[in-house]
Amino acid sequence: MGKVTGFMEFQRVGETYEAPLARKKHYKEFILSLSDSEAKTQGARCMDCGIPFCNNGCPVNNIIPDWNDLVYRGAYHEALETLHSTNNFPEFTGRICPAPCESACTLGINSDPVGIKSIEHFIVDKGWENGWIVPQPPLVKTGKKIAVVGSGPAGLAAAQQLARIGHDVTVFEKSDRIGGLLRYGIPDFKMEKSHIDRRVEQMEAEGVTFRTGVLVGKDFPSNVNNWAKKTISPDELKAEFDAVVIAGGAEQPRDLPVPGRELKGVHFAMDFLPQQNKVNAGDKVKDQILAGGKHVVVIGGGDTGSDCVGTSNRQGAVSIQQFELMPQPPELENKPLVWPYWPTKLRTSSSHEEGCDRDWAVATKRLEGKNGKVEKLIAARVEWKDGKMQEVPNSEFEMKADLVFLAMGFVSPVAQVLEAFGVDKDARGNAKATTDGDGCYQTSVDKVFAAGDMRRGQSLVVWAIREGRQCARAVDEFLMGASVLPR
Repeated sequence: MGKVTGFMEFQRVGETYEAPLARKKHYKEFILSLSDSEAKTQGARCMDCGIPFCNNGCPVNNIIPDWNDLVYRGAYHEALETLHSTNNFPEFTGRICPAPCESACTLGINSDPVGIKSIEHFIVDKGWENGWIVPQPPLVKTGKKIAVVGSGPAGLAAAQQLARIGHDVTVFEKSDRIGGLLRYGIPDFKMEKSHIDRRVEQMEAEGVTFRTGVLVGKDFPSNVNNWAKKTISPDELKAEFDAVVIAGGAEQPRDLPVPGRELKGVHFAMDFLPQQNKVNAGDKVKDQILAGGKHVVVIGGGDTGSDCVGTSNRQGAVSIQQFELMPQPPELENKPLVWPYWPTKLRTSSSHEEGCDRDWAVATKRLEGKNGKVEKLIAARVEWKDGKMQEVPNSEFEMKADLVFLAMGFVSPVAQVLEAFGVDKDARGNAKATTDGDGCYQTSVDKVFAAGDMRRGQSLVVWAIREGRQCARAVDEFLMGASVLPR
C-alpha cells in the first residue's frame, strides 16, 4: 500500500448526513459523499493485511485493497476500472449494501474497519461526474438471442454481461419501469432512481432491449404488485429465444395469521412502499396508503421495516412503533468470536434516527377495530428457550394502531412464475439450480436458467449482482461452448 502506516495514523471518517429534521421533509438522498481528501485518507487506512478477508466477505469479490490504494494515490479512473471489473453497478451497492466486506476487514478486529462502502460510493460517483462510465457495445455479434425475465439487479447484471459479449438480450419486466425491487422496493431517500435510469440508457446503447408491462406466466397472486398490460407464456419465450434467464425477486411476502388480519389498515410493506415511489416519479396513485396523522405500527425489525419507518415519517405519521419477534441483539458484537463473519448486533438505521420507538421479543396476538377498520394491536412479550418461543405470562399489552405494516420478510419467489416454467423447486420454494460445476444456474427445464432471489431466495442486492454475472457466464458457455466472461 502507498501509506503502509496509514491504518495507525488515520481514524475512520464516515460520510455525512443531512440532519434528520431537514431530510424528513423530502424524498431525496441525504448522504453526502466523501471529498477527495477524505477519500484519499480513508483509502490510506487499508493496511495491506496480506490476506484480504474483505475480498472474501464481499459476495462479488470486489478487489478492495487495490482500489483503496488507487484512491489514496488519486488514480480515480483506474480505481473505477478495478471496481467495475467485479461489480456492474457499484452505485447501487455503494448506497444500499450493508457492507459485509467491512465486517470482514482485518483492521476491524481491534479498531474501526476501513470505510469500504463510502470509498466505493466515492469512486463510482467520481466516474459519473467525469464521464468515464460509457457504453461498452460488443465488437462482434453472436446471433444468439436471450430473454431475461425480471429487471432487478440479478437480471440487469446478467443482461449487461451477455450483451457486452455479443448476444441479443431482451429484458422483460412486469412493472411499468425497469429496476424491479430496486425501483419499487427501495425508497428514493436511500437510492434515487436516476441511478437506474442512466444504467438503462447505457445498456440500451450496448444493445439490450427492455420491454416493460409484460408478465411472463399467468395467474399472478393478488398480494404481489403487478402492473403488466400484456402476458407472454414461457413456451413463447422458449420458442423465440436460445436461452431464458428467470431473475425475478423474492416477492411472496410472509403473512401474519392472527385474528383481525382482514381489517382495513393492515397492509404488506410492499403494498405501501411502491406507491410512494410511484408518486415521487410523478404518477398518480388512486387510494394511496398514507401514514399522515396516523399511529403506525411496523411488524418486523429488518430493512423493509426500516423503510416503512422512514416513509411514514416523511408522510407525517403521529407515532411510529416498530417491533421484532426476536430478542434485542447486543449493541457490540464479540469480534474475536465472530470475525470475519457477519455479526449479529443492534443496527440503527438512518430511518430510526428520524423518529421511531423500537421493541424486541414481541409477538402479535390479534388486531382489533370497529366498522372493519383497525384501531389497536394486542401483543405479548415472548422469551426464547432452547430455540423455542414462549409467551411471558401476564405480559399482554395493547397499542394504538391506525396503520399496520407487515414487514416480516419474503418466503419465496412467486410460485406461479416457477410453475409456469415447470422448473423443479428446492425445499424453500426457489428454482432448483446449482452454482458450481457443469450446468450451473441451469434449471430442470432445457435452456432455462435461474439467478438471484429466484434461485437463492430473499437476499442482498450484491448477491443478486454476483449471481447475475455468474449466470451470464453459464449461459454464454451453454450457447457458445466456452466463455471469456469473468466467473
